[in-house]
Amino acid sequence: MSKRSSEESPSTATKKQVKEKVVLAYSGGLDTSVILVWLVNKGFDVICFCANVGQGEEDWDAIKAKATQCGALKVVIEDLRKEFVTDYVYPAVKCNAIYESRYLLGTSIARPCIAKAQVKIAQAEGAQYLAHGATGKGNDQVRFELCAQALDATIKNIAPWRDPEFIEQFKGRSDLLAYAAANNIPVDATPKASYSIDANLFHTSYESGILEDPMNPPPKEMFRMTVDPEDAPNTPTLIRIVFENGVPVKVIEKASGKEHTDPLESFLYLNKVAGENGIGRIDIVENRFVGIKSRGIYETPAGAVLREAHIDLEGMTMDREVMRIRDMFGFEFSRLCYNGFWYAPEMEYIMNGIDFSQQNVTGAVDLKLYKGNCIVLGRESPVALYSEDLASMDIEDGGKGLDYNPMDAQGFIRINAVRLKAHSIRKKANTSK
Repeated sequence: MSKRSSEESPSTATKKQVKEKVVLAYSGGLDTSVILVWLVNKGFDVICFCANVGQGEEDWDAIKAKATQCGALKVVIEDLRKEFVTDYVYPAVKCNAIYESRYLLGTSIARPCIAKAQVKIAQAEGAQYLAHGATGKGNDQVRFELCAQALDATIKNIAPWRDPEFIEQFKGRSDLLAYAAANNIPVDATPKASYSIDANLFHTSYESGILEDPMNPPPKEMFRMTVDPEDAPNTPTLIRIVFENGVPVKVIEKASGKEHTDPLESFLYLNKVAGENGIGRIDIVENRFVGIKSRGIYETPAGAVLREAHIDLEGMTMDREVMRIRDMFGFEFSRLCYNGFWYAPEMEYIMNGIDFSQQNVTGAVDLKLYKGNCIVLGRESPVALYSEDLASMDIEDGGKGLDYNPMDAQGFIRINAVRLKAHSIRKKANTSK
């Protein structure tokens, strides 16, 4: 077997006398089922790892049975939903994370959560290898492998869709289906959608197939998490979101007064009501880390509402200069997350800075959800920097406890205009030459 740093190609492998273990990120779909059998036939003991990150109504017993039938030594299914919300989604909320001003990083954020669990299983099982079904053109191959290597430098990766023999053998879906038939791999008879779907409780993404033409509008029936805003109810939904140190800790239904305080329950409730009101859809062309532009359509209902509420509360509570620097940190957080550097030292540094910025982001925001819109109705905070007296045009000074003299603005403006005047004088002199 030839070895290349942290990546392993099983193409030249012979059947091993002592089988080595590989932990395969397994979905139960056609691709990863073929990869499972292919790895078994290469002489590996394959441990299948299934991550529950809220991707929908999965039949975990059926997935486990299928993996076992296909030759898996063991199947490990882990419910990562609550950890995904508290340790990955909420850090993104705290810095208003957004990639290229539009994408809320739904797939990107899930990958380090899954990778961490996969590495832990490999360590517990004594596995030397990790494997995944990510393609050689996408971001996920980078994310999974960078995260794994940051968490355990001894781990090696097997990426079949970059393996010459695998690619030669499987040139398309028909080759995968033929291999499945020859190796008794059960195949879902449900017709395959004309686009690919990736889902978790934070978002659902759609790409490839008919969506590769950026002029093709998405089919109306494609969306899973949100209704068409045109079909949303004519009556708005009113909610209140309470934050402590930048983290959402409570969601209150204004109509009934019901409170949701468990992180997972709160997030799922927000997904429900935001989705019912058609909030959180985007259709974009983005820049992949590997240098390819791709079209993606995303639904992120709860994420869109939380971002709107969090940004608004920061306006009440965060110092202007802290906000400016936090914005820079948020940009870097988003870039690093998208590119797969979640466990990099620079990301740890940024997260510490973001945590500091959120020390006083505490309070509540009232929102109206209506036909694709998330509208802020009001906000309050026990630690607000906002002062109604200071902002009021009806009070001449700063009000109680604040020393503000409007006459001081004259000198303030004059000092700030000095460099502007100098620039204007130089520009005029240069044009007159």
